[in-house]
Amino acid sequence: MQKTEKIASLRKQALALPTQPGVYLMKDIQGNIIYIGKAKHLKNRVSQYFGSDTGHSEKVRRMVSQIDRFEYIVTDSEFEALVLECSLIKQYSPKYNILLKDDKGYRYIRISPPPYSRISVALQKPNDGARYLGPYISGFVVKEAVDEVCRIFQLPTCTRTLGKGKGGRPCLNHYIGQCCAPCKGTISKEDYDERVQQAIEFLTQGSAKMISLLTKRMNQAAENLEFEKAARLRDRISAIKRLGQKQKVVRSRVAQQDVIALARGEKKVFFEVFRFKKGRLYDREDFVVEDSGDIPEIRAEFLRRYYSMRNDIPPQVTIDGEVEDIKLTEQWLENKAGRRVRIIQPKKGEQAQLVEMCRNNAAERVAQQSGMSGKDAAALDELAQLLGLADPPRVIESYDISNTGGSDNAAGMVVFENGRPLKSAYRRFKIKSVIGQDDYASMREVIERRLNEYEKNKGLDNGFGRLPDLILIDGGHGHVSTVLPVLKKHGYQIPVFGMIKDSSHRTRAIAASGGEIAISGRRAAFTLVSSIQQEVHRWAIDYHRRLRSKSNIGTTLTKIKGVGDMRARSLLRHFGSIKAIRAASVDEIAAVKGMTKPVAIAVREYFDKQSGEH
Repeated sequence: MQKTEKIASLRKQALALPTQPGVYLMKDIQGNIIYIGKAKHLKNRVSQYFGSDTGHSEKVRRMVSQIDRFEYIVTDSEFEALVLECSLIKQYSPKYNILLKDDKGYRYIRISPPPYSRISVALQKPNDGARYLGPYISGFVVKEAVDEVCRIFQLPTCTRTLGKGKGGRPCLNHYIGQCCAPCKGTISKEDYDERVQQAIEFLTQGSAKMISLLTKRMNQAAENLEFEKAARLRDRISAIKRLGQKQKVVRSRVAQQDVIALARGEKKVFFEVFRFKKGRLYDREDFVVEDSGDIPEIRAEFLRRYYSMRNDIPPQVTIDGEVEDIKLTEQWLENKAGRRVRIIQPKKGEQAQLVEMCRNNAAERVAQQSGMSGKDAAALDELAQLLGLADPPRVIESYDISNTGGSDNAAGMVVFENGRPLKSAYRRFKIKSVIGQDDYASMREVIERRLNEYEKNKGLDNGFGRLPDLILIDGGHGHVSTVLPVLKKHGYQIPVFGMIKDSSHRTRAIAASGGEIAISGRRAAFTLVSSIQQEVHRWAIDYHRRLRSKSNIGTTLTKIKGVGDMRARSLLRHFGSIKAIRAASVDEIAAVKGMTKPVAIAVREYFDKQSGEH
């Protein structure tokens, strides 16, 4: 059976489904379940897969192409469908559902055998003569603890051989005060063993007890006139206190909660989870899932998959944006936890700051994948979510018109790639078809010319050879409405938004075809859009000033008898400046294309007269 015939057959079957809630199971030609979903109305939801694929993501199109048949189970309510969906996904692990790998295996802290013991993270507990602390559930906690204890007690984290005398130079950690350099023999075996023992006491007893213990030892050393030892202990106490102050930065007034945020990369969505107990960050996890287009739907499915793997569901889940069927998901979490669970989306205050921190960490994962900075990745993702774009815009073009009372009309085009200016792709336009001040007509001309240039340079590695993912215009609704028909005429669907300024010429909001979008509350996106608006304004007005300057120079020459616009331009092209024309002889002026000897004499006399007046 042909593919189109198969889809038509499946659509016919889907239209015969009941309109009740239920679960549907998509199967391939081998009978394997490749996707499980729940629906409030089975008929409506399942038939959508086999209609037009215009609104489908690439992932959904691939999935639909592999469907050979489907089955369904009717339930009494949408909530029952959700519970059944989660159970079946856990049982069958279909390839097109979000499937999270649960890597919450046990971790250990390993203290290698003496002499010169090292402290490190271990996944297993082999019988190798080392001492092991643990097991611990959180890999994040173990890594943080080992990093901090090695920093506080200046223990080595490199792979060098320790205790072999004074050969070679120590690594950078020694010079920044984070390693005692046993590889170079700068510390005795006894002193090193004392550091390791104190580090183990810190790990097993906690910071408060360790501070008390070290304080007693410091005072004892001072009484015994061992001032050098007392000073070392004092420094360790200070280091532990600084660690406590650092940890207080990531705290929450909400005693127990999970904070979850995402950032989108190239065909991937990166999730970050911060887990808080007693108001303190105690665990952190990250996951990567395939981008299926609809972010609220992805969030909802992630929450269900994540908490299907967890029994410790907190009373509050703080999320970074909209969740599909949020009340239904809350009900499912409450049913699993056996108590009230809230999903909140904070807009301001401490909780919003925690969400932003979480999103920035997710953006760092995007940055590692794409090569851009975490800050830029976060800004682009936030802008995409704000504007409702399917993906973060990697290439942004921005346009501005500049003129003075309708004269010397000019436009500037700037390009930002991965959140940074790409100056090699900047372009300037001298407006040709508009006389007087008409910014809308000027913008139409610029976009028309830009698209024509793309069609000439398509595929070439220059500023016009590719289309942007987003166009930002310096202006409001009128400018956006002016540009959209031009794009439609050429057959391009590029998102277009305006950048609206306040009375102080600062970015205030973004203009869409349907209204305004407030941007001030989204700090990363606001900073990016503001910088784009300032840059395109600078670029356009700089070109306008150059044109106006040339225009003024041309006006000076046309005051001379016999010199019109064409001869003025010819003189400027030949000599390059008024100063050079003023210094030229009659014969040099007459040799310019379009000039005659009498007009050259008139030019020379004009400048000689000006010199005499001074």
